[in-house]
Amino acid sequence: MPAYHSTLNELQTQEACGCAILPIKTRARGPAPPAPEGQDDIVDEILTLFRANVLFTNFEIKGNADRVLIYGTLFVHLCLKKLDRCTNKADATRILQQTAVDTFAIPGDSSFPLGGLVRAPSSANEAETIRGFFKQLREAIAFRLVDEVFPNGEKSKWWMLFAKRKFMNKELSR
Repeated sequence: MPAYHSTLNELQTQEACGCAILPIKTRARGPAPPAPEGQDDIVDEILTLFRANVLFTNFEIKGNADRVLIYGTLFVHLCLKKLDRCTNKADATRILQQTAVDTFAIPGDSSFPLGGLVRAPSSANEAETIRGFFKQLREAIAFRLVDEVFPNGEKSKWWMLFAKRKFMNKELSR
């Protein structure tokens, strides 16, 4: 069975470092345009496909949105590892908000885990665009993931099972 790919691969968007700058439903400021109401955005796809895709060690990239899907999946994994020690929704919200805005590696940095899949920025402007987009993406994922993991105020054991799995044998360091 193949891994699930983004349905946004065909969408014509701006790109930075080989990643599509996709629309996101968020209030966070950044280079991503706002997503149309009533349509799924890349964050919805990441959260929906995470549990199926995290089981795969290989992933064929079919478009620039798939690179964003991979990065988002790795970030969800990092968040789940951080939520392992949380006991309530308020702590989880605080920890994930902090994780989203923590300093993180971008393409071109030696600690960036997707070095072979995402090209380094060719200019300072492109580096700033990808950093802003990834920050915006991380904030949106962190905000929505808390509601997924704590649907009734209790931590979902089903979601937490996936914290032990590594997608593509990679993980984000922070």
